[in-house]
Amino acid sequence: MRFSNLILLILACAVAAFGLRPWSSESGAAKEQEQLTPAPTPDQTRLYLNASQSEQAGLSGVLPRGTRSILNVRGRMRYGDFVWDVGDAAGPLVIRVDLKRQLISVFRGGHEIGTAVVLFGAQGHETPVGRFPIKAKLENYRSRTYDAPMPFTLWLTDDGVAIHGSEVRWGAATHGCIGVPTDFAQSLFHLASVGDVVEIRGAT
Repeated sequence: MRFSNLILLILACAVAAFGLRPWSSESGAAKEQEQLTPAPTPDQTRLYLNASQSEQAGLSGVLPRGTRSILNVRGRMRYGDFVWDVGDAAGPLVIRVDLKRQLISVFRGGHEIGTAVVLFGAQGHETPVGRFPIKAKLENYRSRTYDAPMPFTLWLTDDGVAIHGSEVRWGAATHGCIGVPTDFAQSLFHLASVGDVVEIRGAT
């Protein structure tokens, strides 16, 4: 569902060096793709942005301001896939969820350290959009409303919206939460702190 070298979106103003990690029509997102060619690292595990690329990506809202590198994800990501590579990145976390592309991206100190395909709320149980500080962390939580496990829960709202481990598969949805692969949820859970902000961007 996501291709390597395809993260930065060319908007109407067109930033020629940028492209998009496109999503399949299965997820209801755009099929378009543009190539991204920032300088690769020797091991090709991540792609570095120069100052101009970083500034343009931040101004357009495609990436958080100050992004210095993104993960070089090879091939198409499918439901249940994720990449997690903290490396030597340090600093505050930035967590962004893009409902349109069914993608969560985690940044630390300006470097993308994790990305995964996600589930989100179906019609009638829409996932809220906005900026949400993490209110609490519960490692082994089970929903009393739906009698369902929610491992590695990061609570975002008072009415029960959270990021948590899920079986991320085609055709599934949540009741408003962000469902991520359980191993990804575990890694994020142990790195995130109460107060870290999660930005959820809309599906339209």
